[in-house]
Amino acid sequence: MSTPAPNPVVAPDHIHALLNRLHQESLTQEAALPSTYLSSPEGFDDLMRDKFIALDQDKCQFVYQLARAIGARNIVEIGTSFGVSTIYLALAVGSNLDHLGGEGKVIATEKEHTKAERARQHWKEAGDSLVTRHIDLREGDLLETLKNNIPQIDLILLDIWAPVALPALKLLEPRLRSGAVVIIDNSISSATRYKELLDHLRSPTSGYTNLTLPYSNGLEMCVKV
Repeated sequence: MSTPAPNPVVAPDHIHALLNRLHQESLTQEAALPSTYLSSPEGFDDLMRDKFIALDQDKCQFVYQLARAIGARNIVEIGTSFGVSTIYLALAVGSNLDHLGGEGKVIATEKEHTKAERARQHWKEAGDSLVTRHIDLREGDLLETLKNNIPQIDLILLDIWAPVALPALKLLEPRLRSGAVVIIDNSISSATRYKELLDHLRSPTSGYTNLTLPYSNGLEMCVKV
């Protein structure tokens, strides 16, 4: 009998149950989408505007583990949606603060009010002390909400409407510490939509090292050096 894959996330049983349920709901929603939804850039963003598609569970666990490994205290999530991946980030930040001290937050961004409300509900279910208190949700146009009160950033998780992806990153780049990590979801399947962003990150003069991780549809890991 094979042993189950290890789960790095340190959390109470009710949070694991919540995350498993939300990931299953996301998979069900994704299965109902047209088969071409990732490969065709036309109409993609309108299609996804009200959809509950969370970052894949294995990717969430990787980002959690990465945040723990680098001791991330301040994380920016560009594209919070229903707040599933935010729970992982908040748990990582909370654990890092408990072990390393200091202050920190997950700065989460979401333009759609209905998604922001659903995210708040999920965080409340996870628990105020373990999750909600570590999140600063900034609702509205992220190119405005991310202009001010940004601490030095340890990690960025980017899974957002393609036209604002590069402007959002450039807005935050002055706050990236040396060794900060930028994670981009669907960097293979959405390479056309993210072309400008990926060209910027992969430019020899960008100041990043880049690696495409072989998760489903690709996960780009970029380190600010």
